[in-house]
Amino acid sequence: MSETPTGPDSPGAPDPTQKFGPEFQQKLQGLESGVSLEEQEIIAALPAESALLIVRKGPNVGARFLLDQDSTVAGRHPEADIFLDDVTVSRRHAEFVRHGSSFEVKDMGSLNGTYFDGVLVDQALLHDGAEVQVGKFRMTFYASRSHRDAGEPAS
Repeated sequence: MSETPTGPDSPGAPDPTQKFGPEFQQKLQGLESGVSLEEQEIIAALPAESALLIVRKGPNVGARFLLDQDSTVAGRHPEADIFLDDVTVSRRHAEFVRHGSSFEVKDMGSLNGTYFDGVLVDQALLHDGAEVQVGKFRMTFYASRSHRDAGEPAS
């Protein structure tokens, strides 16, 4: 008498392996790159043509700054758009400039300079995950996903 196998490995049996879609893979990649689930949700909810800076090292770790204007100045001056209270930061240290859905950072003649991915720069076009250092503050840049969802190319 021959038996027909009937376990999960038998031919024709449904595959019990659970499969995860691209959304899960994006969340996993985010966690691997140091972006918490809460931060991923915030980034996903950013308005079109905006971006977010998250302080990763230095004073105020975890602070978030929304870039939603054509020009955003970061510095130690109390009236700066992004107030960075530390003596390593100039009063008007750096400017974040929006060009459509793209952003660039420009040093404003600061004493300690502005760094982009560890390199001293006068200006640089930002990309997702780029690190911008202003004084002791190391911030990671994240652009809005809204323009990507609308079918526009990523900047």
